[in-house]
Amino acid sequence: MSQLKLQSIEAGYGSVRALQGISLSVEQGTMVALLGANGAGKSTTLKVISGMLKPNAGDLLFQGKSLLGLSPNQIVRLGIAHVPEGRKIFKDLMVSENLQMGAYTRSDNASIKQDLEFVLEMFPRLRERSKQLGGSLSGGEQQMLAIGRGLMARPSLLLLDEPSLGIAPNLVIDIFAALRKVNQEMGMTMLIVEQNAQVVLKNTSFGFVMQVGKIAVQAASEELRQSKEVIDSYMGA
Repeated sequence: MSQLKLQSIEAGYGSVRALQGISLSVEQGTMVALLGANGAGKSTTLKVISGMLKPNAGDLLFQGKSLLGLSPNQIVRLGIAHVPEGRKIFKDLMVSENLQMGAYTRSDNASIKQDLEFVLEMFPRLRERSKQLGGSLSGGEQQMLAIGRGLMARPSLLLLDEPSLGIAPNLVIDIFAALRKVNQEMGMTMLIVEQNAQVVLKNTSFGFVMQVGKIAVQAASEELRQSKEVIDSYMGA
């Protein structure tokens, strides 16, 4: 069953057409990669889904219902959380406060406490640094915090934009292991924009490759990972 479906979406910034009629479908409970070179439209796609950018044409459906016209806040309440590129954590708030901010749409205190414990077990460094300011963390720790904050919304669909950007390779492995754990234990669907094609394709089941605002290729992740033509043509390395 398709949890998310984009139908002929067009969107842009002023006169720039960043998305040129893209259509894609993400199945419930899967981890899906969205790949492509810089400027292909990957981040724009996530912004359209989360309501940060309004499309000029087309429709997007979440669990069979259109998201057109909804605010980002309404979309979060429906069950979609967006971990943006650059982390966008609250640097002047403590780690614990950042995580609590992720649950701002929720009132189920017992479940919030349970989810907080789950996040801290998954990212022990956040427990160790719970009283530190977000801005004092390393880049990798800030990425963990951004993901943890997204999880605190308890979404059914998590959008991740460049989770490995600027992070040491060993931490990238830890982060993707944590994402797999969330997917397996909570059944959370994930759509992951990532420049590190080999890493994301090893950790997802399906992938879409974008080129200049369009879906150029779509296939099982292992098929994409083994395709030298796809890697060379659309992802660089």
